[in-house]
Amino acid sequence: MQKIGIIGPGQNLCSKELYEFGVDLGKSIASPGRVIVCGGKGGFMEAVCKGAKLSPGAFEGQTIGILPEDTDEYANPFVDVTIPTGIGIARNLVIINAADIIVAAGGGSGTLSELAFAWQKGKRVLCLTQFGGWTAELAGKNIDDRAAGLLIEVSSIEEILLFL
Repeated sequence: MQKIGIIGPGQNLCSKELYEFGVDLGKSIASPGRVIVCGGKGGFMEAVCKGAKLSPGAFEGQTIGILPEDTDEYANPFVDVTIPTGIGIARNLVIINAADIIVAAGGGSGTLSELAFAWQKGKRVLCLTQFGGWTAELAGKNIDDRAAGLLIEVSSIEEILLFL
């Protein structure tokens, strides 16, 4: 089972265009051999989960939300499995650890921390460039000299699918 991490802006920072892209992405990557691991909240995370649940390839348990809070009530309605951690933003590392590969879009400081964790853990990140934020800023770059080529620049769902 491939675990695809989804990182990007929450509800307050997610544009309508990015949300719509996220729904399309979720529809495209949903399949019986893949699960989505995300922060479980709104914005880009919700959009990808929603798209996955609208897909013909949808199944129960396909969307996993690793929440910063200690109760389930904060999860978006398209998360099948909630994991309330109660550890706040430290949950960002849990998302990265759980994922086999990560798709990133836009993002502020939370996404930046996840990109840094992915880099330190040697995880490949498919960085969408058309939505700005830290993802576009770091796409195709190396954060330091400990690794190279982990932040892969992509600009479409078709390109993302080549890596999954």
